Amino acid sequence: MDTPETISPDVINPLTLSRAVTDAYRNVSLSKVNDHEIRMSVMTSQFPWHRHPDSDETFHCIDGDLVIELADREVVVRPGEFFTVPSGALHRTRPAGERSVNLTFERAGAATIFEE
Repeated sequence: MDTPETISPDVINPLTLSRAVTDAYRNVSLSKVNDHEIRMSVMTSQFPWHRHPDSDETFHCIDGDLVIELADREVVVRPGEFFTVPSGALHRTRPAGERSVNLTFERAGAATIFEE
């Protein structure tokens, strides 16, 4: 039996990468999967109100607790949990404590519209 060829030569460890981040907010693209992008967000401060009119956005928390504020409620996502904000929904994010690290999954090139 033939061994399948390895497609991705590198293993990415977002938690290890996050430890080197000292910025109050850092959002970096880690990989693209089909028509979606996986990004790592490290935050110690709040991100402003915004929406993505053409893409859902899934947040997977990997360190700290992440608060996602929506127009009608607040969701706390803990390490190992994920939550999806539907396309077009107004939201903002912040760490529940001093710092949070999460992975976001959304359509590559998705528009971001900021609200006051």
